Formats: sequence, structure tokens, C-alpha cells
Amino acid sequence: MRTDDYDYDLPTGLIAQTPAEPRDSCRLLVVDRASGQIDHRTFSDLPEYLGRGDVLVVNETRVLPARLTGAKDETGGAVEVLLLRERYEDTWECLVKPGRRLKPGARVVFGDGVLTGLVVDVIEESGGRLVRLSAREGRVLDAVRRIGEVPLPPYITRPLKDPEQYQTMFARDERSAAAPTAGLHFTPALAEQVTRMGVHIAPVELDVGIDTFRPVAEDDPREHHIHTEHYRVSERAASTVNDARERGSRVVAVGTTAVRALESAFDAESGEVVAREGQTDLYILPGHRFEVVDAMVTNFHTPRSTLLMMVSAFAGRELVMRAYRTAIEERYRMLSFGDAMLIV
Repeated sequence: MRTDDYDYDLPTGLIAQTPAEPRDSCRLLVVDRASGQIDHRTFSDLPEYLGRGDVLVVNETRVLPARLTGAKDETGGAVEVLLLRERYEDTWECLVKPGRRLKPGARVVFGDGVLTGLVVDVIEESGGRLVRLSAREGRVLDAVRRIGEVPLPPYITRPLKDPEQYQTMFARDERSAAAPTAGLHFTPALAEQVTRMGVHIAPVELDVGIDTFRPVAEDDPREHHIHTEHYRVSERAASTVNDARERGSRVVAVGTTAVRALESAFDAESGEVVAREGQTDLYILPGHRFEVVDAMVTNFHTPRSTLLMMVSAFAGRELVMRAYRTAIEERYRMLSFGDAMLIV
């Protein structure tokens, strides 16, 4: 297995800069794992591929306005901090620019003193920093929400008219550094339609980290270090999924993040999904045995990414790469704000 096996030529002009309006009007590439057939549909056609008793598992995490712009206290030099995840109370793992100037003990001021950050450690494996935040008034997260910006992937270069464009209709608690973008295609009307059909919608949470943007640099993807992400599967979600599996209905994961949460919550001893909350470092590569997921809704992913490898583990590398070639030939819109793929 080589990382080059998951590389492809992505034309810049196909990288979507804005989401489709309405959201479910985007295109849907349907890939059948059994037959290898590829069909071109619209996302609003998704209900045709679902049946009564199936479960759509969605990630209800919300993107935190986690990009903070400030100045180094001593010199006034500009600093940018991206909050990735809270390690301890008010102490966050962050990516920082310029990193080399922010050594332990450095202090950064944000929003004219609304928020300050103290660099307490260097995170060697990522090159990031551990930063302790304090607010001049009130709670730290409230200050972050007032002065922070929603972080967009680096390939989205146009500012959003409305930050809600980068939130799914399922979004609840602000915990993520990136959106679970497969959920962006759903509208309240579509969700209501599938519910009326007898399809269950089960929310889980996985706080999306920066690895979603990062290509694999190693020649052998098995040598890549994948970061941990916090996930939560409730008793209700676990029960809904297990009931579907018991009656022979399908579990349809909306997005790679939902896949990771479900597969992380599977208990091999009981043979069921169990309610869990914690960190997962599950790295899904070809050869992985999927215990829970029967079908997947996903976006098109960047070349050489762990997400493309996960999709290839589910559907087979040759079929997935053929599907990507077809999507590019047919001028599908790619990446976070782009079109969708359904793998059945």
C-alpha cells in the first residue's frame, strides 16, 4: 500500500467555493459496491435509496468560531491561533502562526484584551501549541464566540456571506475545527421526508479536527500519525442502531466522521454498538473490517487524504478512484462545499 495510490489530479476550477442553494440541489454520485455501477442523481433523490427501518446516522457537532487573530504581548507582532480541541479546562491544543515565535511563556492578546492566551507547551508531534486562555469578563468560550471566526479549509478562498453556510442543519454544540460536510446537503424538508418514510435519524457527535485538511506525507500511509478526536455515542443512538441491525435494516453513515464514531463505539465482545464518550484514534485503511456501517453518504475528498483512504476501505480502491475520475470528467463540484457521493 502506497500513498500515491490515493492521489489524483484535482482541477482547481472544480473546488466549490460556496454551497449549493438549496442545499439538496447538489449532484449525487451513486456508487454500487456489488455491481460497480455508477449513477448520476441529485441529492434530493436520496430517499429513493432508503427504506423503512433504515437509520441515517448524522454528526451533530457544530463548528466553533475557532480562528483567533491577535498580537504578541511583548512585541505586538501579529499572531493567528486555531483552536483544535480543549485538553483541559480553558487549555487548548492549537495551531499557531508564526509558530517559531511562540515559545512557552509567550502571551497573546486577542480582541483588544477581551481574551488572552498563554503558551504553556509545545506539541511535538503536530508542531502546535498548548495555550491556556483567559477572558477579561465571563466564560472563555463566550469570548471566543464574540471575537472568533469560523475556520474554513485552506482551499476555500472566498469569504462566506453567512457563517451558517458552514454549519449543518443538525449542528448543536460548538466543538469542531471543521464541519462534518456530508451533512451540509440536508434540508429540513428532506429530513422530514425521510422521517415520514420510516427512516430513523440518529445523532452522534465527533469533534472534527485538523487532520481533515492534512494530506498524508509519508510514502506508506500506515506510517502516518492520525490525531485523536473526541466522540460521543448516546444510549439512544446506540439502541437505534442496534435495533436496525437486529431487524436487518441498514445503517447509513452521513459522513466519514459518523463512520469513525460508529466503528469506534462497536464492542467486539457484545457484537453491538455501545454508548461511549472519549477519544478515538481509529485509523481506517483498506483492510479494515466495517462492523456497523452498511452504506455511506460522503463528499469528495482531497488527494492523498486519510478520508479518501477510509472511503476506499469501504468501497474498494479501484471503484472509488474510478468514481472520482467519472466525477471529474462530469464536472462535479468537489470538496467541502461540493457535490456528494452515496456508496451502497
